[in-house]
Amino acid sequence: MAIELVIKNGKIVTSQVEYEGDDIAIEKGKIVAIRKQGSFPEAKEVIDAEGKYILPGIIDVHVHFREPGFTYKEDFETGSMGAAAGGVTTVFDMPNNKPYIATVEALEQKLESIQHKAYVDFGLIAAVTANSIHEIPALAKAGINAFKIFMADVGRTEFATPEAPPDDGGIWKAFQLVAETGLRIGVHAENNSIVDYISAELKKAGRTDPLAHVEGRPSVAEAEAIARAILFAAEAGCKLHIYHMSSKEGVQLVKAAKAKGLPISAEVGPLYLHLTCSYMNKVGSILKMNPPVRYWEDGEALWQGLADGTIDIIATDHSPHAQDEKIQENIWEAKAGLGGVETCVPLMLTQVNAGRLSLSDYVKRASEYPSRLFHLYPRKGTIQVGSDADFTIVEMEKEGVISSNKLHSKSKVTPFDGWKVKGMPVYTIVRGKVVMKDGKVTDKPQGEFIKPVI
Repeated sequence: MAIELVIKNGKIVTSQVEYEGDDIAIEKGKIVAIRKQGSFPEAKEVIDAEGKYILPGIIDVHVHFREPGFTYKEDFETGSMGAAAGGVTTVFDMPNNKPYIATVEALEQKLESIQHKAYVDFGLIAAVTANSIHEIPALAKAGINAFKIFMADVGRTEFATPEAPPDDGGIWKAFQLVAETGLRIGVHAENNSIVDYISAELKKAGRTDPLAHVEGRPSVAEAEAIARAILFAAEAGCKLHIYHMSSKEGVQLVKAAKAKGLPISAEVGPLYLHLTCSYMNKVGSILKMNPPVRYWEDGEALWQGLADGTIDIIATDHSPHAQDEKIQENIWEAKAGLGGVETCVPLMLTQVNAGRLSLSDYVKRASEYPSRLFHLYPRKGTIQVGSDADFTIVEMEKEGVISSNKLHSKSKVTPFDGWKVKGMPVYTIVRGKVVMKDGKVTDKPQGEFIKPVI
């Protein structure tokens, strides 16, 4: 009987090594065998990956696909199409929707609204608000992949919730409850009081230029919030994740926490690795982010954090907005956040080609560690018998140009428009199904909600 799918002649990349000489056999969405080339003479479908690298499927643990509630910015179909086109096989969607995903009822409503819309597999993150701390055990039982606290009161009006983030007492209690679930809780780490105070002073001084946003959210605001979260997590015994870390001070704090053996993880995105705030002089409010893209020394510290293991994960914080929301003369009137799920892989492969990290290190930060830290391993994040047949097949010599008008996202706003890249995903395969080939999304939505295994 013929094998359903065989991937042959490619170079397999793990978090430890790159090797060739083996072919991969897939049946019913799983890897069923990895054997020397030519071991599977008959197959219903064959992908010849000669000259290409076979990576375990890339996992982006930080996207905002905006559904339900804000689908004029993005929806699960367009967002997941962008993921598939960009070589991403699994995403974790964030909770700031309408309704806010902070209760089991809201989670069920979200699952209903996105049913049959995902081109890639997905996990879901639940928010913890001041009034939803008691929901943590029930949300964990419902299959949520992790929790998130917005320590800064980011965009409460936009996200249509009357609820404030937890105060310190609420954070402490939430960390204790999350510890009992065995799941990880992440934080958007900014001190709200510092941000509000300094931003108000800048506004009073008449500052409306793009760099005012950076100055209004200084690195000390991130550092204080990270330090506080680490202290609470250490006392509560919970697993803590720092989303979109942006500062050298943050890197130092996480490194020190890890040296003590604490279960702390951190992520960084391409924006913080590729750009500095001076780029706002060129692209203006397009680059507005929370926390902001900072200075050269912060970017170098983040790269060093990737190199030495302080930073565990590369993730995008894909957070699209409509063009008129992003492009404003007055920086305070522009929305913070922008898309990135489709451009991340080629941007990072370009850095692999430039020698800033190895391809195995990239697999570790963009596939294996996301899977391990968020309890999907070994179903995801690895190429081994019994794992899901998720692959990102890349051509390291292939060159391209990022073009905003070719993005699958509803939002065509990107600071990387016109950037040349070298190293491109050419196949995205999710549970044995080819969902992207040569940049074209080829399959219908068949993504599944992937629950964690504790």
